[in-house]
Formats: sequence, structure tokens, C-alpha cells
Amino acid sequence: MSLTLNQFLLLVLTLAAVVVSTVVVIFLLQLRRTSRKAEATLDDISQLVKNLNDISQKANEDLAAASELIESSKKIAGGLADITWFASTKLIRPSSKYWPLLFPLVRMGWRQWKKLKRKEEKNG
Repeated sequence: MSLTLNQFLLLVLTLAAVVVSTVVVIFLLQLRRTSRKAEATLDDISQLVKNLNDISQKANEDLAAASELIESSKKIAGGLADITWFASTKLIRPSSKYWPLLFPLVRMGWRQWKKLKRKEEKNG
């Protein structure tokens, strides 16, 4: 049985159509699997973004609390600087001319107090 040219071309076209349709079906199945995986990945990414937003919000709250702490620390440091300035300019510098007289008296009083304390412990 011999085939005519038209029959042979029809057979080749049919075979080509079957091959093309098979490739298209395989491609569509692979595309479907890929789209499912992409959808699952997008769900995971959405969850991760939500978690990241929660973490960011908590970090911002902690930073706000830290900024309040920093501001109060600045106020405390400023207050201590003012107290130190007052003590050095109003108390220590004016009284520095009396230190040579007061220091030996304080040292002598300290020694006497220690002696008195030792006697009380011995007599105790």
C-alpha cells in the first residue's frame, strides 16, 4: 500500500499536531505546578511581611521608650552639671582658703574618734 503525497503530509501533520499537543499539555501541567508553588511562596511571603511589620512596630515602641529614657537622662545629666557647677563655684572654691586649717582638724578628730571606738570595743 503506497501513500500519496497528500496522505503522507497529512500523516506528518497529524504526528506533528500530536507532538505539539503533548508538549503543550506537559507545559501547561508544569505551569500549573509552578503557579501552585508560587502561590504557596506568596502566602509564606505575606506571612513573613506580617511578622516583619509586627517586629517593626515593637521595635518602634521600644525606640520610643528608649527616646524617653534618653531625654530623662539628658535632664538628669543637666541637673547634675548644674549641681556640680554650684558646688564648685559656691562651696568648694570659696572654702578652699580654709582647707589648710580644716583638714588637719578633721584628721585629728577622726583619729580621736577611732581611738575612742577601740576603747569602747575593748571595754565592751
